[in-house]
Amino acid sequence: MGQAIRVVVGEDNPLFQAGVVHVLEEAGLDVVAVANDATDLVRQVQAHRPDVALIDIKLPPDLTDDGLRAARELRSSAPTVRILLLSQLLADDLAIDLIGDRPGGVGYLLKDRIADAASFVDAVRRVAGGESVIDREIVVRLIGHRRRHSIDDLTAREREVLALMAEGQSNRGIARELFVTVSAVERHVTRIFTKLGLPPEPQSHRRVLAVLRFLHR
Repeated sequence: MGQAIRVVVGEDNPLFQAGVVHVLEEAGLDVVAVANDATDLVRQVQAHRPDVALIDIKLPPDLTDDGLRAARELRSSAPTVRILLLSQLLADDLAIDLIGDRPGGVGYLLKDRIADAASFVDAVRRVAGGESVIDREIVVRLIGHRRRHSIDDLTAREREVLALMAEGQSNRGIARELFVTVSAVERHVTRIFTKLGLPPEPQSHRRVLAVLRFLHR
């Protein structure tokens, strides 16, 4: 068995923090430190150099975007540390910008999705492995919001496929999720990239980057 994934948790809500630590440790991950504010988070990550920093976007002292700003700092000062952002509500485009800067090994999840412990732990493991993980609800809501202001007109099925692409799913994985054939998914993907004016890329994080580019249009 390989070495356990090492995690620093940045979360100021004591109950949520305890729940996250419990879920991670039950799954065999090693929580090496917890931080209650953005300043301590940066200090703990730089001291422990974990595999993943789990960061609430809104941390003290200001409870605005302190966690997000700490994440941006860590992407520069500790580039080998993977980042998984957590948010109670859909945050602004700054979080998407962070992912778009260098999409490998960074993720963004809504807190209410963490109730599914298995999916949450899987997301942490995937980010630790260098993948990009974006909560499907975030992508769907962003696409829906921007679609009203966009010339693009993706079908409902194409939006579903796009959301699953953003999670890092392969065409085969999308086919299993939607109960369709792989060739059907390939046709959807081709049409999506055609409509977005973007060439398809084989790596999962580049598929995510294509989604992010669309969201910025």
